[in-house]
Amino acid sequence: MTSRGSGSADVKGPDISLGSALRDTRARLSQAGFVEARLEAELLLLEAATIGRATLYAWPERRLDIDQSRRLDDLLRRRLAGEPIAYILGRTGFHAIELDVGPGALIPRSDTELLVDWALEALPAQAPLTCADLGSGSGAIALALARGRPAWRVLAVERSPRALRIAEANRHRLGAANVQLIRGDWLAGIAPMSLDLVVSNPPYVRARDPHLSRGDLPFEPAEALASGIDGLRDIRRIVTQARHALRAGGLLLLEHGRDQGAEVRALFHRDGWRAIVTRRDLAGLERATGARLPPVTNTRVH
Repeated sequence: MTSRGSGSADVKGPDISLGSALRDTRARLSQAGFVEARLEAELLLLEAATIGRATLYAWPERRLDIDQSRRLDDLLRRRLAGEPIAYILGRTGFHAIELDVGPGALIPRSDTELLVDWALEALPAQAPLTCADLGSGSGAIALALARGRPAWRVLAVERSPRALRIAEANRHRLGAANVQLIRGDWLAGIAPMSLDLVVSNPPYVRARDPHLSRGDLPFEPAEALASGIDGLRDIRRIVTQARHALRAGGLLLLEHGRDQGAEVRALFHRDGWRAIVTRRDLAGLERATGARLPPVTNTRVH
């Protein structure tokens, strides 16, 4: 988490070197409490100067012109006010793809890549499977799956028209012809027994969680973050709806909060799911739980 600075961000004149601008920007971010000040200073400077990282470090003595200096001042002011770095730059990386991002869609996090890796290893690559990414936002999960599995048909389901516009821009730019965008409310309207995989990073923060007022979260859409008093309202809906939308033996993968693993496993158990597994993120915290729909048992009447 970061704290927000105050006062002017103007620490550069119209004739300053790249190296000096980098040091000044890093110092301002560090003083304001940004834990990744060095990386963020570099990103802001590269954006303002429209150069690559190699240029920055090969020619640190190169001077910023007036427009570049003003652009850097503006970007730094926005970051010191707390605006997420991904929104400032308008893009972020996720699972080896670059995505357009902006207000109206949740910023993809590296923890969510766990869901993509899990899905890719759990299901056959060449089979013509149909899967759904629920609450797709910018399209991160859907597009990563589509890139890794061209034979799959991927449905990107999202309620927000604003988020769908961002997802469509990403789908078009990446040429993901096997992704279909759908405006919908989780799995409502999806045909019964039509899916092989459902994957989702749904809202799972408790409505009164103090983290909602910290760091990047106040700038992100609240409906993509909070989910009722216990944070499990939407997960309950997905677990129930997926029983009807998945084919027998189908897989459901859900991201959740680090302290919600036991509760999510209990939801699966109560609803009759099989092969329930929770996986941990790189920090060793329970981050995602998956389960399979039981196969249909044929009974013969004598």
